[in-house]
Amino acid sequence: MEIPAINLKAIVLVHWLLTIWGCMVWLPDSFAWGNFTVLAVGVWAIAQRDSVDAVLMFLMGMILTILTDIIHFGIYYSHSDIAIEKLGSVFRFSEGMAILSLLLKPASCFFVYQMYRERGGDYNINFGFPTVSQNRDSYQAIDHQDESSGPAHPFNQAQGNKPGVRTY
Repeated sequence: MEIPAINLKAIVLVHWLLTIWGCMVWLPDSFAWGNFTVLAVGVWAIAQRDSVDAVLMFLMGMILTILTDIIHFGIYYSHSDIAIEKLGSVFRFSEGMAILSLLLKPASCFFVYQMYRERGGDYNINFGFPTVSQNRDSYQAIDHQDESSGPAHPFNQAQGNKPGVRTY
């Protein structure tokens, strides 16, 4: 099964629209600043089609905004009872669009990661655990050293019994 190609412009446009609608009533300015800053990095990734750094920064920003959106919803959703009584359907619409944006972000991160790989990014996550590799292309046997590869006197020792001058 082949992964469908989603345009980066479509991802930025959808999240921009959902963030605007989500900020209409109930979320604080920090929600808007965080999401719009990441979307600005997405515009940078659109403008520089060959930049691996722009796509990686957009991906990391999207992952970070998933966490910050969850925190914003957890803090400000409990204050929404008063807003429901005052604003009714406008509040529900704004709330629904912000939640929809949060639900779409993991899928968007997946597609942005695919674009990162297409642009030549090779970010392998390494947690410091040793891994076994079967690639032996760069293997060089130590018992068959090439004579032309090193100097005749590798430790800079002079001929005879006198020690040579060390270079550092």
